[in-house]
Amino acid sequence: MSDNNRDQYLIKNEPYYRPVHNEVEMYQAAYDARMPVMLKGPTGCGKSRFVEYMAWKLQKPLITVACNEDMTASDLVGRFLLDINGTKWQDGPLTVAARIGAICYLDEVVEARQDTTVVIHPLTDHRRELPLEKKGELVHAHEDFQIVISYNPGYQSLMKDLKQSTKQRFGGMDFDYPDAEIEIEIVTHEGGVGRDIAEKLVQIARRSRNLKGHGLDEGMSTRLLVYAAQLVGKGIDAQSACQMALVTPLTDDPDMRDTLKAAINTYF
Repeated sequence: MSDNNRDQYLIKNEPYYRPVHNEVEMYQAAYDARMPVMLKGPTGCGKSRFVEYMAWKLQKPLITVACNEDMTASDLVGRFLLDINGTKWQDGPLTVAARIGAICYLDEVVEARQDTTVVIHPLTDHRRELPLEKKGELVHAHEDFQIVISYNPGYQSLMKDLKQSTKQRFGGMDFDYPDAEIEIEIVTHEGGVGRDIAEKLVQIARRSRNLKGHGLDEGMSTRLLVYAAQLVGKGIDAQSACQMALVTPLTDDPDMRDTLKAAINTYF
């Protein structure tokens, strides 16, 4: 692979990420050891942004794969394609990452079928290699290659969970919504609003998170708070912004919507 191929996956500008604990130092040490890393935490709490930030900080290419239940092993490793000259092999994102020394980030990995995720196993132990059985090639991972996966344990079920044989190949890092002060700082920065608006949005979110398991699958994420703040920043009144960004995406249940609207009316 040429440097041009590698360069297209580099993150040029620093992504905004506000460290919460010692996660930057922990990840740096894991990368230095080329340890596969598993990020666990609720939707919209900053896992993907953290991976982007670390890729930028380490100056390593980043290839992200949004996993889904229709994804096959071939979607990850590659396949033969027909063109005007016959058939040619096209590497999948996992193979490209292994060849060029990128961080390969499998987002929401439990959405993929278990028979798909097992293809990562040879890359996550001492072998650090990827057999391309259809092509008859064994790819030895570049020394800079690392694999990172993420998922939301709140949505776990027996049907959607990682096998122990997969889990025990990774070092794990827990993520959660940040403390109120830090979350206010994030919403102020990313949403482009004053601290007073950000503070109210965070208070509303904290109320909604107390309803998890009591009518809501998930509380309001930091991501949704940023969306609400951005709408307010564009001149939308706070209640309408909260309805669009915080209530409508979260639930269709009329009673739960009324509960959330009541919380919003308390602050706005």
